[in-house]
Amino acid sequence: MQIIPLEIESLKEIVPTLLSDQRGFFTRVYCRDLFAQAGIDFEVVQMNISGNHALHTLRGMHFQVAPALEAKLVRCSAGRVLDIIVDVRPGSPTYLKHAMVELSAEKKNAVYIPPMCAHGYLTLTPGAEVTYATSAPYTPACERGLRHDDPALGIRLPYKAQVISDKDRAWPLL
Repeated sequence: MQIIPLEIESLKEIVPTLLSDQRGFFTRVYCRDLFAQAGIDFEVVQMNISGNHALHTLRGMHFQVAPALEAKLVRCSAGRVLDIIVDVRPGSPTYLKHAMVELSAEKKNAVYIPPMCAHGYLTLTPGAEVTYATSAPYTPACERGLRHDDPALGIRLPYKAQVISDKDRAWPLL
């Protein structure tokens, strides 16, 4: 398993090592010890799956505030998505910077997202499915969000989002 630092502080891409034979493959997608060696302190307390019918569906940009701060480990279990992360940690050297990582079922990669980083994704295939583990349970009172099209963020998606929830359209601009 490779753990690759990305352009936002503490954001990491996880690239698994595939072991293949006539039966298929095996790979490890999470290892507490390897994560700790890479500076990732992550304990899974909840796992979720998000299914998406249409191409260019946008979900996000979501995060949780204290007392329910959550880190996420996100992977695409079917199809492909463009994962988008924005640092909203006050005082961070990468505050309001964003990063994008293509996640795919074929590559089996994942992204570790630290607490107080907003997360969303754009589907690149119809039927894309995203699996994510979180370090805290979903807490509606602590949920916050950003608009992906907020000019202050400068996010330039390669495709126009075609399907967005009313809630995600309604997040306030910075």
